[in-house]
Amino acid sequence: MATNPVPDHVPPEMVRDFSLFTSPGMSPTPNGDPHAAVACAHDGPPIFYSPYNTQDGRGTWVITRAADQRKVLQDTETFSSHRSIFSSVLGETWPTIPLELDPPAHGVFRSLLSPLLSPKRVRVLEPAVRERAVTLIDSIAASGTSCDVMKEFAFPFTVSIFLRFLGLPDHRLDTFVGWAKDLLHGDDVKRPVAARTIVTFIDELATNRRKEPVDDLMTFIVQAQVEGRRLTDEEIRGIGVLVFVAGLDTVAAAIGFDLAYLARNLKDQELLRSEPDRIALAAEELLRAYPPIQLIRVATKDIDFEGAPIRKGDYVSCATMIANRDPAEFGCPNTIDLAREDNRHAAFGYGPHRCLGSHLARREIIIGLEEWLARIPAFRIKKGTAPITCGGHVFGIENLILDWS
Repeated sequence: MATNPVPDHVPPEMVRDFSLFTSPGMSPTPNGDPHAAVACAHDGPPIFYSPYNTQDGRGTWVITRAADQRKVLQDTETFSSHRSIFSSVLGETWPTIPLELDPPAHGVFRSLLSPLLSPKRVRVLEPAVRERAVTLIDSIAASGTSCDVMKEFAFPFTVSIFLRFLGLPDHRLDTFVGWAKDLLHGDDVKRPVAARTIVTFIDELATNRRKEPVDDLMTFIVQAQVEGRRLTDEEIRGIGVLVFVAGLDTVAAAIGFDLAYLARNLKDQELLRSEPDRIALAAEELLRAYPPIQLIRVATKDIDFEGAPIRKGDYVSCATMIANRDPAEFGCPNTIDLAREDNRHAAFGYGPHRCLGSHLARREIIIGLEEWLARIPAFRIKKGTAPITCGGHVFGIENLILDWS
């Protein structure tokens, strides 16, 4: 991976050999624990500069303390969200919406989309979410005593719920997941191909929904108005791409890391199985321990931030997995305590851009764990297999073979 030279304004003593993409434990690794590996970020200065901490090898400032991350994420005037992470893969600059918009435009689009993913709307979706989980798990239980849980449960469960929300057919689930995998975890050849494929798909879907409206998200977007006008083609694309990509990987990854933890910690597994009322609280601790995303901001002006000489245009990384291991925020942060109370974790981000889909994601994780533990006997990672984990912009896990023979 190409790396940028360290900018002249960064003091040499603030440069650290660390990357969410290439540091030990971040590359695809059997039996790896990338979340534990990032805890080392707290061993040094609270803010440091990594010369290669993005998918395309750009340098970023790394904010390690949760309190400092909250300051960055709250200050949208100084730290902009407009960084065109997706479109830059195609050599373009349009934003995903509302993630890469700053106020006041951000608020306009967030207000448009919020009702679609509100707690009330999620309650309406919940029976379908639970039914999908039960159907998949009953099928797995009936077909043997082991499974590849990502392929047979985590992805089909979370992605099918999302596809239903988008109004897309289940039979293309594997194709869509493949696109997301190439985009988020692929190489320099696969990423642009996946990005272009997704853009073309979203553009065609928008065209089709204009001609033949149905009761789904894309129809809502092409018919919606903001400030008395219809959305532009670029705005529709920006929303469609964000919603599509966000729903294809993150929640499935979270469920995978959760089940991998329970497979290795049979006492905790048995506790949740015998006392299912504990699952909702436990899910919060697992979200703290295994959040999947790094948030990037771009400095809009020169600022001395907590001793770091951040300059206009610098990238600033607020990685949720680093904030969630902050010893100033959490007692024994590297110990997973399923009874932890007052769990102010950063899994869904913070500030105006806090994850729009957090209510749905949280319910999917809880329901997935409830139904899995209710239907599958005590499970372990199958002997002779090793789950493959990776770091990156979104942390991932695959080849998670669970066995309950």
